[in-house]
Amino acid sequence: MAEKMSITESLKKLVRCVILDLDGTLLNTDGVIGEVLKVFLGKYGKQWDGREGPKIVGKTPFEAASAIVEDYGLPQQVNFFLEFHHFFLISMWCNIKALPGANRLIKHLRNHGVPMALASNSPRESIEAKISYHDGWKNSFSVILGGDEVRTGKPFPEIFLEAAKRLNVDHSSCLVIEDSLPGVAAGKAAGMEVIAVPSLPKQSHLYTAADEVINSLLDLHLEKWGLPPFEDWVEGTLPIDPWCIGGPVIKGFGRGSKVLGIPTANLSTEGYSDLLMEHPAGVYFGWAGLSARGVYKMVMSIGWNPYFNNKEKTIEPWLLHDFNEDFYGEELRLVIVGYIRPEANFPSLESLVAKIHEDGRIAERALDLPLYSSHKNDPYLRST
Repeated sequence: MAEKMSITESLKKLVRCVILDLDGTLLNTDGVIGEVLKVFLGKYGKQWDGREGPKIVGKTPFEAASAIVEDYGLPQQVNFFLEFHHFFLISMWCNIKALPGANRLIKHLRNHGVPMALASNSPRESIEAKISYHDGWKNSFSVILGGDEVRTGKPFPEIFLEAAKRLNVDHSSCLVIEDSLPGVAAGKAAGMEVIAVPSLPKQSHLYTAADEVINSLLDLHLEKWGLPPFEDWVEGTLPIDPWCIGGPVIKGFGRGSKVLGIPTANLSTEGYSDLLMEHPAGVYFGWAGLSARGVYKMVMSIGWNPYFNNKEKTIEPWLLHDFNEDFYGEELRLVIVGYIRPEANFPSLESLVAKIHEDGRIAERALDLPLYSSHKNDPYLRST
């Protein structure tokens, strides 16, 4: 089980229901929206590079469209952009994936009888269409509320207050889970407790108004709010659906072996942009296969490496157990089976190294459990 906290130390406030945002909180819409914007802006010789992301996250469709049209100096009117945007998105909604932890959260709250509402700045029709591709979602929510059903959307509190009213609960007993600054502002203005799960990287420091800021839905501890805790943690690890990654080892191994005291490598992220977008920054573990040597226990990080301040996400696996040789330049294949913790900042390299070794000990013990050890025989690990 995950490390338990005493009720007196961890309980923030008893809540009775949960109100969830949709885009960026439960659904990974950023990639799909980016693809639409690339097509639209390309018609005018312009390129979407994501720099306007902070200006459109959490906004109403009209506000987001206005920001794009203005910032890129487009000749078209906002309404034309909205029509184009809507037309393309309809055909791509079926490809929008649930964010890690979303299905787990919805199923957990539903099974424990916790009332849930879905409140989004998107139009009600769009919300219904998006969630129709995710089994069980629509029937899990007692209330579904779109931005076109209230006079003012987020950051104004009306949508959350209306959701509480339809749930027939006092607004002060609601917990809001949001990814955007406008959403957090709306939740606090409604007098509710708010957990922020920022959808944009390296933005956590901006969410000072939230009652709690977490890295991803995998890091939720519902017992802090008087809700039933998750029961799926095993020996300090969270099982996840196994996924595979492989590629050549590139320069950087030497740093790991000398400083960290364990064989490590920076893997090229070329070709893995979609994979990295799907998985939150954090520490994972599983099995590593070297074609000429065998299969080894492995713990790995995905993220920006706060200590080294990387500009792009990196993949850094560390081989464990009895492996103490260089594998510089060899092909490395990985099967990831579990999650340990979110990415974190460390005051010194020494504290980072100490935490890495702690992660390694957790992973080593967990990988001996049948739940995880069976994946050691995955044929992918031995492919040539």
